[in-house]
Amino acid sequence: MFHLQLTLFLLLVFGYVCAKAGIITKEGRKVLTALVIDLFLPCSIIRSFCVTFDESILQKMGLILFIGFAYQFASLFLSRFLFPGAEKGQQVCMKYGIICSNAGFMGQPMAEGVLGSEGLLYASVALIPIRLFMWSAGLALFTATDRKSVVKKLLTHPCMVAVYIGLVPMISGLRFPTFLDDALRYTGSCTTAVSMMVIGVILAETDIRKIAGKGWILYYSLLRLIVIPLVVYGILKACGVDAMLIDVSVLMAAMPAGSTTAMLAASYDGDAPFASGMIFMSTLLSMVTLPLIGLLFGG
Repeated sequence: MFHLQLTLFLLLVFGYVCAKAGIITKEGRKVLTALVIDLFLPCSIIRSFCVTFDESILQKMGLILFIGFAYQFASLFLSRFLFPGAEKGQQVCMKYGIICSNAGFMGQPMAEGVLGSEGLLYASVALIPIRLFMWSAGLALFTATDRKSVVKKLLTHPCMVAVYIGLVPMISGLRFPTFLDDALRYTGSCTTAVSMMVIGVILAETDIRKIAGKGWILYYSLLRLIVIPLVVYGILKACGVDAMLIDVSVLMAAMPAGSTTAMLAASYDGDAPFASGMIFMSTLLSMVTLPLIGLLFGG
């Protein structure tokens, strides 16, 4: 885990340096982000479903989905009580950051890197409730939401479409032709490197000197990166859940604040500088906390 985390940190540094050197601009970052979400990650997901289908896989997929929904409902409920005394704009950002992490962008590549293709398979399923809450309860913190548009965004998300496609070879037992499988593998292999470089670019765009409310940001980071994953681990371990599902659930719960926090704050007159600080600080600290959380894996 430490070796992988060091590798990911170096990839992040590459992105940071490229941004500071002007090699990757804001527009370039948007293009790279789109490539990760719309192409690289879906290719990885499709290949992760190319496994021999059996009843145990179906049961584990159902269980990880249940765990995901239980986690999201608990996060939604508890987020109301975690930040008393914070300014309203900052409180909204932190509530959103508890409900919605960077699991979609950073969690899936890490699940594949740490837990292999099986980990990515279950992580893809675990992200379904996260994305549902992101565009419903999460978005509702900033503005009114439309149920129909929320469902449409979820069902048509490129990573969800990849799940639909991946289910075909998994259930039927058919396999892609070699040339297509190789194309998916080569394209999907770009996911981790490019996604971590993009995070480095985002950090380079943040002026840490202008971050307000650092005390609240550190408090949020403590909850997001340490307290929440430890609670998830304790509950699932006590319930006797399969080790792989515990590892996936804990890893997804240990992710830092997602970039959508700042995007929504900026779009709906929220505290965008504070949201950027949350992303910066929690992502930076996750370079230390994730290897420590990884010590729990397989236990």
